[in-house]
Amino acid sequence: MGELTDLGVVDAAHALAGRECSARELTAACLARIDATDGPHSRDGAPDALNAFVRVYADEAIEAAAAADELRASGADVGPLLGVPIGLKDLYEVAGHPITASSRVLADVPAVDGDVWRRFRQAGMVLIGHLHTHEFAAGGTTDQVGNPWDLTRSPGGSSGGSGAALAARLVPAATGTDTAGSLRIPSACCGTSTIKPTFGYVSTAGVVPLSWSLDHAGPMARSVADCRALLAAMVGPDRARAESALHAGFGDPGAVPSAMAGARIAVSPRVAAVDLDGDVSDGFAAAIDACRRLGATMVEPAPPELGSDLGDDFLTVLATDMYAYHRRFDGLLDRYRPALREWVELGERVRGTGDSYAAIAARRRATTAAWAAWLDQHELDAVIEPTIPTVAPERGVGYDRAGSDVDLISLTHFWNWTGFPVVSLPSGLGASSGLPVGVSLIGPAASDWRLLDLGDHLQSALGVPDWPTVDRA
Repeated sequence: MGELTDLGVVDAAHALAGRECSARELTAACLARIDATDGPHSRDGAPDALNAFVRVYADEAIEAAAAADELRASGADVGPLLGVPIGLKDLYEVAGHPITASSRVLADVPAVDGDVWRRFRQAGMVLIGHLHTHEFAAGGTTDQVGNPWDLTRSPGGSSGGSGAALAARLVPAATGTDTAGSLRIPSACCGTSTIKPTFGYVSTAGVVPLSWSLDHAGPMARSVADCRALLAAMVGPDRARAESALHAGFGDPGAVPSAMAGARIAVSPRVAAVDLDGDVSDGFAAAIDACRRLGATMVEPAPPELGSDLGDDFLTVLATDMYAYHRRFDGLLDRYRPALREWVELGERVRGTGDSYAAIAARRRATTAAWAAWLDQHELDAVIEPTIPTVAPERGVGYDRAGSDVDLISLTHFWNWTGFPVVSLPSGLGASSGLPVGVSLIGPAASDWRLLDLGDHLQSALGVPDWPTVDRA
């Protein structure tokens, strides 16, 4: 099998089911690699440290792994994820453990598990610890964390700890959140995979919010197939949001994967408006060529009349929702990092009135409907576009001011607005930079499993980058 820490979710599940290793051995291997390579688990990190984890729960992880082994040995009917280790972004609530959003401001200790961790715990997964986020998820970088491909680079954000931990082989599975790109940006920067599910398909109950109306929770892993296995365990309604129960019937995660041959995929009409790094452009071209080789019909329709220019609407919704949550921390502005302090102050200035917020909601519905109709009109299975227009940026400026990382969300944030699902995967390593580049497949609402099928086929053609070797004391 090679190193146990090289195993992804699906391979680890097979190894555990075949008794090729025990959950205790797999968990111990992850903990040993974290000890050897991750550094101090500090709030601010260090230039020569990975620092993906905020907190590691080693003793509890070993106990949970031992319990998984005992359950498997008992002959009980067990699920495929029993004994597989996972790290949670430091926004996902776990009963009895602090949740801090990588900030000095928050120090809650929830009494109950959030929905996602409750579902993973019931599936028998082993919690290794909480992973760093950009403070309160309010940015596209996570500069207290190093990128395993180059520690001077950001792993992206806000789920940067998750992306870094996966690429450095600290854990086979992780979670992230996505309000404007925060699952997909780290995946592009670190050479990993993810899906931003259809809005509401995965409950955000028990996830510290950035924007209630834009937040998506989702899985992160090294491959699309691994993300598929994780999403199958994550899905389920939020009991506080009745409409989320309507998403329970989205396809069959256990169905035979559908082929790329015969799929209609549009080259995104949005790409022309974005200045792409040469490495990203090359990776995008390679992905399009791979789709053609796999038998997809590639088309280039003109965009809907409404286009994808959101004006100030996205910012107003984000700032209003942020301010509504962060009012609980009145008087603590001096404890925020500078960028988040600016965001909160901006929210106080630009937050929408009831009338303006309702008008924005109406425009959002019209835009979403226009793009849904466009997908139907052209009989599209997916739209393909680069995930982000650059390779991983240099580390160190993401907390200096609000919006310093706006270029990173230039292609991603629109799909939070529509709520459509997006699968993101690596499209190679840049010839100039040597860093990962990424590509995304976007589909209509409720096409999550079809997109995962297409992404899995595309990944088979493009390959997965050889993982970087980061071995630091």
